[in-house]
Amino acid sequence: QSQPVESGGGLVQPGGSLTLSCKTSGSNLRRYAVGWFRQAPGKEREGVSCLSAGATVTMYADSVKGRFTVSRDNARNTVSLQMNGLKPGDTALYYCAVDRTPFSPTCTLIEDNERYTYWGQGTQVTVSS
Repeated sequence: QSQPVESGGGLVQPGGSLTLSCKTSGSNLRRYAVGWFRQAPGKEREGVSCLSAGATVTMYADSVKGRFTVSRDNARNTVSLQMNGLKPGDTALYYCAVDRTPFSPTCTLIEDNERYTYWGQGTQVTVSS
């Protein structure tokens, strides 16, 4: 597995939308669980959303339920995080993390480095008027 690369961040007004993408080269990302995490200035990194290999299981933090949607585009070998109704509190550096082991039927919002061993460099999301 290779290091994932995030893209799609930017500056958006409150109530706006962004779609983040997580892509890897080489290995087929559909085989791996993927988690999205974020870290705001002065705060610890927190889990936002995740989906299992095969996308049979998805999870969301309470703070983003109903606003964020995680999905796979297997043709493009990417995992996307669609973010709607953005709030200033969503401002953070967003990371995707890829599972160490393929074909896991579960995922977790816990920052478990024994599980998520491949992390991207992050993409900045800023929500401000």
